[in-house]
Amino acid sequence: MLSLVTGSLALVPASAQNSSEEFDVRPVPVKTPPPIYPDALRRDGVDGLVAVKVTIDEKGSVSECVVAKSSRVEFEQPAVEAVKSWKFKPASKDGVAVKSQVVIPIKFIQES
Repeated sequence: MLSLVTGSLALVPASAQNSSEEFDVRPVPVKTPPPIYPDALRRDGVDGLVAVKVTIDEKGSVSECVVAKSSRVEFEQPAVEAVKSWKFKPASKDGVAVKSQVVIPIKFIQES
């Protein structure tokens, strides 16, 4: 099993240092194909977490995607490749769609 932590609470604004957010309404994921769990890690029962910093444009497409932090390097490429294909309802500020940056945690967890 692969767990995607994509609920609205999991999307964290990437620029936490600003006291005023760059948007009023957070982006909402609407299409989230899962990453491919690396076979060797699945066989060995290895779980992991990748935090992906994502830039979402005004149309809801991912324009940039980089790893902010990960528990294992082997999970990074599958997480980034998957998130690049995601689609969002874009963030908005004062009712207007705006570009935004969020950090999305992707958990690779196997069922017992």
